[in-house]
Formats: sequence, structure tokens, C-alpha cells
Amino acid sequence: MWKRTGTVLQIAATYIGTVVGAGFATGQEILQFFTRFGYLGTITIALSTVLFIWLGTKMMLIASEIRAKSYEDLNKALFGEIYGRWISHFMLVILLGVTAVMLAGAGTIFYEHWNISYQSGLLITVTACYFLLRKGMKAILTVNAIVVPIMLLFTVLIIIDTFQTPGAGRFMTLSSDHSIFAAWASPFLYTAFNLSMSQAVLVPLGAEVRDRKTIIAGSWVGGIGIGFMLLAGHIALSVYMPGIQQYAIPMGGIAGQLGHSVQFIYIFIIFAEIFTTLIADIYGLTLQLHERLKWSRSLIVLLILAICYVTSQIGFGMLLSMLYPLFGLISFGWLILIIRKKVLTN
Repeated sequence: MWKRTGTVLQIAATYIGTVVGAGFATGQEILQFFTRFGYLGTITIALSTVLFIWLGTKMMLIASEIRAKSYEDLNKALFGEIYGRWISHFMLVILLGVTAVMLAGAGTIFYEHWNISYQSGLLITVTACYFLLRKGMKAILTVNAIVVPIMLLFTVLIIIDTFQTPGAGRFMTLSSDHSIFAAWASPFLYTAFNLSMSQAVLVPLGAEVRDRKTIIAGSWVGGIGIGFMLLAGHIALSVYMPGIQQYAIPMGGIAGQLGHSVQFIYIFIIFAEIFTTLIADIYGLTLQLHERLKWSRSLIVLLILAICYVTSQIGFGMLLSMLYPLFGLISFGWLILIIRKKVLTN
């Protein structure tokens, strides 16, 4: 009983930690996908939460059924042998790029907020990744078990403060000039993008957990946790609309109102969310390359970190603008195929 509960919470924490990245922490993702659409943002967050629960569960159950060694096995099951291999090649390149973006984001935080040089920040992060990833999936589960409760605590602090602010109920009445079609498309695009990125770690996690009920419970808790954090951010941002849209880090301004100590925690959380996504992506890439090359995993981790370190010299903003739109192109098609894929019922 207690062992299953612990596994459920580990799955949930890993799910949340993998989906909740730097864009989520800064508030930009919530703003662009939900809050700018006014009161409809609340409804579409509920829809997105349902999609995270349903499709996150489905992805891990499929991975468990086919005993997937990496996300390529899942893509072959979805797209067929030939197309699945090509899609996996594409995802390999994009995930390397996304990992470089995460690493560059970590270096930027060291430079802009902790007065440590960008290069030193990169090297500290790379070193921490290498030693943690030598422990495999256990390291990812442990890191998320520490980081995710802190994220949730901070989210609770934000929501408590928001409800004490005049205009706290604006999320229910906020109007918008944006297209209704765009508003209803946003939860599908948001879920597609995040789940397709998360498969690098959720597929091997699902394959590792043999018990269906544990996978289902973990996905439900994780999906609800993601939805809660989305809603909390949306409610807080709605109070300050439309002016909050001018800030690069919208949640930063809100956190700053709670005092310097809370703002410090907020910066730490951004770094932690980047770090959890970083190690998850590297782990997924390592399994993928190990299956192809048969090299030692430690060597592959070093190779990935070296490539990402060199790529991160381009800079966080430039990498973000170049790579994320590319990855978004196939995410929606991937979402449709995983919806259509049948899962065994026993």
C-alpha cells in the first residue's frame, strides 16, 4: 500500500516536473496560451488538464504494454516502423536543441540573478547533470520529489496573495479581442507540445512501472497538479491584465510583491524547473542513443552535454525563437495519433 502510494507520487512529481519548464515558471506560457484569451482561459485550462490526465496516462500505458526502451519504440507504434524511425530522428535533433535551450537558460539565471558568469553557470549545471544522471531514472525521480513540492508550495503562496488583492475575480470576467478559434485551439497545441517533449522521460518511466493502476493514479495526480498550477498562474496574471503582457517574466513582478525572500525562492524555482526538464531530456536522449550506438551511457551523457554546451553559446533567446516553432510543427499530428491509438484494457 505505502510502496504503491510512494510510486504514484513519484510518477506524479516526475510528470509535473517534466512538463513544467522555464516558460511555465516565467508565466509566458500561461499568458500566451490561456490568459490573453480572457475568461475563456479558465475553461481551456480545464480542457488542457483533462488532456494531460487522459493522454499522459495513455502514453505511459502504451509504453508499458510494448515494453518501450525509448521514445522511438513509442513513435514506431504510433507512426509505423519507417515513419516512426524518421520522426524519432527528427525528435532527436530537436530534443538536443531544446536541451541546449534549457542549459542556456540555466546559464542566464546564474549570470543575471546570482552574479556568476554565464560560462561558470553552464559548467556548474553540466557537472551536476552528469553526476545525477549516472544514477539513471532514480535520480530523476529523486530530484522531482524534492523540486515539485517546492513549486506547489510557491503556487499556493501566489494564489493566497492573489485572493487578497482587489480584482482577484477578474479571471471569470476578463474580456479579450483575440480569436475564439485561437482560444479553443490553444489547449490542444499546449498539451501536444508539452507531451511530445515529455515522452523522452515519460515513455521509459511507463515502461519501468508494470502496474497499470499505479500508472493511472500517478498520471491523474500529475495531470491535476499541472492543471492546478496553470489555473493559479492564470488567476494571478488576470489581475494585472493587460499591463502584465509587457514583461518578459510576468510572474517575476507578481512574486516581487511578496518580498525579497519569496522572489529569491521564485528565481530558484525557475532554475529548478529548467534543471528538471534538462535532466529528463538528457536521460531520454541517452536511452535513445544507447539503443542505436550501444555505447556506455556515461559516455553518451558526456557527448550530449558537450554538444549542448557548444550549442548553448548561441544564447537562450536565439535558440528559443529558432527551435520551439519547429518542434511545434509535428506536435499536433503526434497528438492526433496518440488519441487514435488503442490501449489494451487489461
